[in-house]
Order: sequence, then C-alpha cells, then structure tokens
Amino acid sequence: MLESSIDKATGFEKRFENIGTVVYENSITASAAVANEIAKLIKDKQSKNEPCVLGLATGSSPKGLYAELVRLHKEEGLSFKNVISFNLDEYYPMEPDSIHSYVRFMQEHLFNHVDILPENCHIPDGTLAKEDIRSYCDQFEAKIDALGGIDLQILGIGGNGHIGFNESGSLQNSKTRLVALDHITRVAASKDFSGLNNTPRTAITIGVKKIMEAKQVILLAWGESKSNIIKASAEGPVTSRVPASYLQEHRNATFVLDQAAASKLTRIDTPWLVEKIVWTNKLIRKAVLSLAIHVNKPILMLTDADYIENGMSDLLADSGPAYDINIKIFNKLQNTITGWPGGKPNADDSKRPERAEPVKKRVIIFSPHPDDDIISMGGTFKRLHEQGHEVHVAYQTSGNIAVADDEALRFASFVCDYNEKFGIESDEALSIYNKAVNFLKNKKSSEIDIPEVRYIKGLIRKGEARSTCHFVGIPDEQIHFMELPFYETGTIEKNPLGEEDIKMTEDLIAKVKPHQIYAAGDLADPHGTHKVCLDAVFAAVRNLKSEKFMDDCWVWLYRGAWQEWGIDEIEMAVPMGPDQVLEKRKGIFKHQSQKDGVVFQGSDSREFWQRAEDRNKETANLYDQLGLAHYAAMEAFVRWHF
Repeated sequence: MLESSIDKATGFEKRFENIGTVVYENSITASAAVANEIAKLIKDKQSKNEPCVLGLATGSSPKGLYAELVRLHKEEGLSFKNVISFNLDEYYPMEPDSIHSYVRFMQEHLFNHVDILPENCHIPDGTLAKEDIRSYCDQFEAKIDALGGIDLQILGIGGNGHIGFNESGSLQNSKTRLVALDHITRVAASKDFSGLNNTPRTAITIGVKKIMEAKQVILLAWGESKSNIIKASAEGPVTSRVPASYLQEHRNATFVLDQAAASKLTRIDTPWLVEKIVWTNKLIRKAVLSLAIHVNKPILMLTDADYIENGMSDLLADSGPAYDINIKIFNKLQNTITGWPGGKPNADDSKRPERAEPVKKRVIIFSPHPDDDIISMGGTFKRLHEQGHEVHVAYQTSGNIAVADDEALRFASFVCDYNEKFGIESDEALSIYNKAVNFLKNKKSSEIDIPEVRYIKGLIRKGEARSTCHFVGIPDEQIHFMELPFYETGTIEKNPLGEEDIKMTEDLIAKVKPHQIYAAGDLADPHGTHKVCLDAVFAAVRNLKSEKFMDDCWVWLYRGAWQEWGIDEIEMAVPMGPDQVLEKRKGIFKHQSQKDGVVFQGSDSREFWQRAEDRNKETANLYDQLGLAHYAAMEAFVRWHF
C-alpha cells in the first residue's frame, strides 16, 4: 500500500479529491515507493507461479521508476522473467530504432537492464501499413485479454489530461486505435523532435476501456507544470475533456504526486477550506492575498464579511478584526517592492528586502541558457550594474541544441566568405563548413548533430550572450561561459548532474566571493535544464557554506521564462517603468537565433520576449489590483536560505 510521508505529516483527513492521491516530498522518493509496489506484485505472482502483467508508460514521469526497478534487479535480485509488459502507445509512423521511438526508450531505460524476456515485451508497432492497424490493435487487446487483463497499469498525464494518447474527447469505452494527436500534445512533444514541423501527428494508443479494466492503476505526476491538470483530474467532474478524470470511477486507482504536482489540490493550496489549521504568518499572507484576488478587492478594502463568507472566520477570530489583518499583510507586501535590488546605500534596511551594506556588492547571475538572464531578470540585471555593483554573469550551458540548422549553416558560410574576402586562407574552416553542409543536408530527424555543428551552434549563442552583456555594460572579464558537462550530449536527454558540474560551480563562486547570487528557480522548464542547473548551484553553495565569505552571501531565485512566482511567495519585487521595459526588450533581441521561431517552444506559442513582458506586466497589475503602487512591469524574486 502506497503511503505518503507528506500526508502523515500534515494529518489531513478531509479531502476534495475524488480519487486516492498520495503526495511525496519529491519524485525520487515517490518513484522508489511505486517501484517497491511493483516489486511486491512481481514477487507475489512468482510465488504463485503466475505471470505478472504490467502496463507501462513512457515520457519523463516514469524514468525514475524504471531506474529504481533496474537497481532492484541489479542490487537486490528482483527478477522480471515472469513479467509480461504492454506499453500504452507509440508514435505513428515510427521506426523502432529511431531515437524518438518508445521501443528505444523502453530498451534504454528498462528492458536492456533487466532479465525480462524479449518475447514478453509488447509495444505498439509504428511501422505498420495504415490498413493493417485496426486488426493489429484488435490482436493487441486480445493478447491482454488472454492473460486475464493488466495487473498494474502505470500512467503519466499530459497537460490536457490525456492518458496514453487518449486525447480530450476520448470516450470511456474507446479501444486501442490510431489517433490524431492534439495540438497541445504535439507542442509539448516538439522539444524532442527539434520543432513542431517534425513532430508526428498520429499515434497508436491503448484505449481508455483497457486502462479502466486494469486491476490497479497508478498515475505519476511531477512538477508544477502538472499541478493544474492534476487538480482538474482529481477534483473536477468526470469528463471526456479531461480523460484522466475517468480514473475517479476506477475501483483501484491512485495518483502518486510530488509536492509541486500536488500544490494546487485544495487541501494543500487552501488548507483553511478543508479543516481548522494553525495560522502561520506564511499561511495568513497566502490566505489574505488569495481572498483579495478572489473577491477582486484591494487588501485594505477587505471586510469582516469577506473573511467570514470565504471560510476564514477562524483567522478573523484569532487575529482580527479585518482591518488589523489587512494592514499587516499590506505592509508586508509593500516592503517587497524596491528599486534597489542590491540594497539602497545609507538607508534603513530593516524593512527592505536587501541589505544596505556593503554599498558595492559582488554579484553572480547564473543563467542556465545563454538568454535566461536577460529574459527573466533583464531589468534587475541592468539596474544592478547601473547602481555600481560588480556583476558577473555565469552562462551554465552552451544552449547549442536550441539553434536551428539553417542558422548554423548561415554562420559557417559567413566565416568562409569572411576569410575569402580578406584573403585569409583556412582549409580547416572550409573543411568544417563542407562537413556541416553535408551532414545537415542528409540529416534525419532522429540524428544527433555532429560535434562540429554543435560547436558552431554554441558559438552563435555565446556571441549573442556576450552582445547582451555588452549592451548592459558588463566587461568581458565578468562574463563566464561554464559549459557544464552534463548538458553536452547533443540531445534533449541530458546526463545527470555530476561532480564536475558542481566543482565548476563551486570554483566560480569561490573566485568571485559574491554577496548576491541569482539563480533560475523556474522549474517548469520543459526540458529540465533549469532544474539541473539549480541543483548545481544549491550543491555548490552547501559545499561552500563553511567558508567565511558565504556568511555575507544571499541567494535569490528568479523566474519568468515559463512562469512567475505566486504573489504570496514574492520577497523582492523590482519595478520597471515603460522605458526600462523597452530596454529589456532590446537586450532580449540580441539573441537573434531565438527570435521568430523558438526551437523549444514548450506549450506557449509566444516568443520569449513576449512571455517575459506579459508576465512582468501581470505581476505589476496584481500589485496594483491589491492596492499598491502601479508600475509598468515588475520582476519578482524569492530568497533561498541555506
């Protein structure tokens, strides 16, 4: 039985969910718990000399689960010889040896590392002729039925609530079939296919009916980007618009979540609506701001009636009247606003987010990709420099996979033309250009760029980042291109964070001895680079914690490329006027390779400069709505305490 340490700690009994949900601190502990559940089932079936029929999923969610199952096999002797697996889906058309195929995914993450028999692994065939698909799907289901059905089905969940590739509109009695993929699904997958144009439009998927017939279902979801659809699936109505909601009617289904994916569930997001709670300062701030937004009133206009009518009468009884609570929260929010992100010199800093001393601070801005600094905190970046601080920028990765092939060819051609024009003989440059041209002309969508092409793409992004720094006013000696090794695989799939990545980060921090560190806390990044880069900073800071200079170092986390901090989380808000917004836009435009068509778009169709401006404007409007000063835009930060 899956048990959550988080649920035990919070002690919640009343729930708004219509399905069993188990919340773990992180995806690692959650994956280990599910792996143990599977291991118990496999062993139980072995003891009865019966096959164990598993329904398996692909994507990012089950990777940790498969890694733990491999560990259990190698270190604890868990055998998979009695396991018969059926995968949910496969893109169509798709060759099994493609780097995008689910055949290859399952081999690399599980099958090649355990003793499961090859003939027991069933994955929908992406090479079939179209006219053969219907009969093949019937046979696929017949194999499952002949084994008595699926004992345990593992699922992920799409941004639109799809399970398998059963998209919005799929009926509860839908069978295994060829389906057209929703635009949202294709956009989310486009990062793996180097753009939407290369992303398949169809797939073969097991139907909702077979999923619902499984004896047990476990749905895995990690990260903030899944929180809204998890809430809709678990608490909303059962509807074909959100296929995962069908699981509310399953007799033995469980959602296994990390804290971020569970963050929008009512019992976690607004626990005061569920039962009586202990009102901490953090919860009071969140509740009051949520109330003000819900009733569309400035904080100082909230009344006793507003509190009582919205489930907060116990807060009113403990800390009221409303006027006293309102003033307290208004002042706290007002104190987050500062035009001096490095601290205001010779000022009383007791209520300011940053220290006044030292007047001139050393600052490191860690930027996961070469444009995150200017996109997410460009206004603050420029202001820190203009206010006299020694600002260093550390570009953690090359960002080379986010450059389109034609951009790489254009720049390689420029080098050859440049050499010819100025009489510079370089057979090496011409050779590299010809090699790149020949490769890219014949490149398959499943191929990884050769090193020469990746290096050209990296140089393009390096030049753009340097141009941005010069625009802000940062000298070359304060620009650091780290090129952390974990990133340099040439594919979306990155290596795990390694000791070398952490050591390189430590060395830079020790060299600069910063008073401020800014790092990307934007964990909704669809390809995970932000998460690994943040983990590198966290690990380095912890390792250096005992160093004397770290006593004066504060770490601030920014967001903005993919999402913004919640209004209740913000600890420093740096306002911008209309002219500063335009200056930030000019800085973003230095990254020409990322304009007019982003390679890794995610589910947001806007360009990065548009996303940044809209989110900064939304933050400023929210402050205005709550009754504070009205600015054109705001960049928001949360402090990380180590």
